[in-house]
Amino acid sequence: MKKNTIATLAAMKANGEKISQLTCYDYTTARLVDAAGINTVLVGDSLGMTMQGYEDTLPVTMEEMIVYGRSVGRACKDAFVILDMPFMSYQVSVQQAVENAGRFMKECRANAVKLEGGKTVCPQIQAITACGIPVCAHIGMTPQSVNSFGGFKVQGRGEANARRVLEDALAVEAAGAFMVVLECVPPKLAALITKKTKMITIGIGAGAGCDGQVLVYQDMLGLNGDFVPKFVKQFAHFGEAFQEAFGAYDAEVKAGTFPAPEQTYAKSDCSDEFLAQLDAEY
Repeated sequence: MKKNTIATLAAMKANGEKISQLTCYDYTTARLVDAAGINTVLVGDSLGMTMQGYEDTLPVTMEEMIVYGRSVGRACKDAFVILDMPFMSYQVSVQQAVENAGRFMKECRANAVKLEGGKTVCPQIQAITACGIPVCAHIGMTPQSVNSFGGFKVQGRGEANARRVLEDALAVEAAGAFMVVLECVPPKLAALITKKTKMITIGIGAGAGCDGQVLVYQDMLGLNGDFVPKFVKQFAHFGEAFQEAFGAYDAEVKAGTFPAPEQTYAKSDCSDEFLAQLDAEY
C-alpha cells in the first residue's frame, strides 16, 4: 500500500473513489487502523470525551493533543494523519493559529491540521496554508461551538441556514482548505457542497453523498455502552467482549487459577534448598 497524500486523496475524489477516515488517539489502535487500509486518521479533540471523560471537547489543550498526536503519528505509515486544533488554540489571533499549527507539524509529524468554523476562520486558514501546512476545515455542527448551538444539533436546516453552510464551505475553500468535514448536515445539502467544491468532503451524519466518511472509532466498535449516535453504525460490539474478558480475568485471579504454570518462568527459579536457606536467614 502506498502512502496517502493530498495528491492521492485528490485523485480519489476525481475518480469517484470513496475515502475512509477514523479517529484515533493511541499508538496501538493507530497501528491497527493503518494496517486495515484506512486512508486518513483524525486525532480529534473528541479525545476529551472518548479518552478523558469530559462532556464536550472544550477542556482539551494543545499539550494534550501533542501527546496523543505523537503516538498516532509514530504508528501510521500509510494513513494521512490530521490533528485537531483544540478550542482557543487558533481563535485568539492569526499568529497564534500559525504557531500552533506549526507545532503540530514539527512535534507530531502531522500531515495536516483541522480547525472548526467557516468564514470567521478564513484568515487563519489562509495564513496556515501560506506556510505550507495543509488545512482541513470543519463546518456544520462544530463541537467547539456547542454552547452557542445550545447542544449537539443538526446545522443547515431551512433555506437561510443551508445558504450559510454552503457559503462557509465556499469561503474555506477560497481560503485554501483542501478538505472539509461536514458534521450533522442534511444529506442533500452535503451532496450539493460536494458537487460545488473541489475540496474533499468528509461526512459525519451528513449522508452518503460526501467524498468520504469519518467515525469515532469507539462508536463504531461499540465501546460506549448504550450510547449510539444516530449517524453511527456499529461494525462490532467489542465493548461486550472487553467486559467479558475483564470479568474472566478478575475471576481467575481471585480463584488463584491465573497465572498457571504455563504463564510462569519456573525454570529460572532457585532450588528449594536455597530458598529454604534464605527463609531461615531472613
